[in-house]
Amino acid sequence: MEKTAIKELYHQAVELLRQMIAIPSFSKEEDQVSQLLTDFLSARGVSVQKHQLNLWTGNKYYDPLKPTLLLNSHFDTVKPNSGYTRDPFLPQIEEGKLFGLGSNDAGGCLVSLIATFLYFKDREDLSFNLVLAAVAEEEISGKNGTESLLSVIGKVDCAIVGEPTLMQMAVAEKGLLVIDFTARGKSGHAARNEGENAITKAIRDINWLNNYQFEKVSPLLGPVRLSVTQINAGTQHNVIPDTCSFVADIRLNELYTHEEVLELLQANLKSEIAPRSTRIKSSAISESHPLVQSGLLLGKEMYGSPTTSDKALMPFPALKMGPGDSARSHTADEFIYLNEIEDGIETYTRLLEQFNQLKLA
Repeated sequence: MEKTAIKELYHQAVELLRQMIAIPSFSKEEDQVSQLLTDFLSARGVSVQKHQLNLWTGNKYYDPLKPTLLLNSHFDTVKPNSGYTRDPFLPQIEEGKLFGLGSNDAGGCLVSLIATFLYFKDREDLSFNLVLAAVAEEEISGKNGTESLLSVIGKVDCAIVGEPTLMQMAVAEKGLLVIDFTARGKSGHAARNEGENAITKAIRDINWLNNYQFEKVSPLLGPVRLSVTQINAGTQHNVIPDTCSFVADIRLNELYTHEEVLELLQANLKSEIAPRSTRIKSSAISESHPLVQSGLLLGKEMYGSPTTSDKALMPFPALKMGPGDSARSHTADEFIYLNEIEDGIETYTRLLEQFNQLKLA
């Protein structure tokens, strides 16, 4: 590994991240950052292809007969919360920390993956193709981000998804199922004890949800987590409500499909059930996969992640791994340590060197 090349790529990555922070890039409003990244790569001899606001490119010696490794991360951010004491769009470096919205989630990951792609893009000895994808709408699980881009970039065999994991290997990830429930009753006057109270019916179902324990527990992700998070009913104090709506947030392990959970709920509840989406699936990559084996050879640890990412949208094995700490994501005065970016680039490059030796079948 050429230390000088890594050091130069690190300095470029930090400067690029500073420029990204300075440009608001909320989900569905990422056009300026998308153009910034396009200009950055083009200036370094990379032929960038765009699909909507997403951009992607392949290595110089791309060979359709070889397997393909995707490097994926996102450049959209959430909106800053009210707890910020700093300007979220002013990149500041203090005590080895780079502050700014999106610095940790997932700007540090993206610029580190871009640096890694630049390090390998002209190599002739790769046993695999390397594709870089910088995507929009990850924070809202939007359909115009990774999901849309995968339909145009061709065959992918496996991926590294850049999200803050302290450069450890998130080999499994919980899925998400959000369900709208509606309990039906019959209106009546409260003073005459008329009607059928929809709230009472909803309470029965909510109690079942609160007490139910899913049988299959994952060694990596633990049990399925279910929380009732919203409820709404009634029009005024003297009218028995005929409807009561409530919402459940369900975090699935890899041992359950969305369809299995929905079937179980429909068999046990009286309320109407309407899932908002079944796209965000739980996923896992095998310990025997060459990507994971490469990480283990570097001394990296495996774990199961409770948070979701674009990994859920990938129909191929994907490893979630990146600089920064998930605990800092979406927090006020967000930051990433500069040495995390430097270590991220070095670790990614070492991982790919090891992966190149193992050769993906």
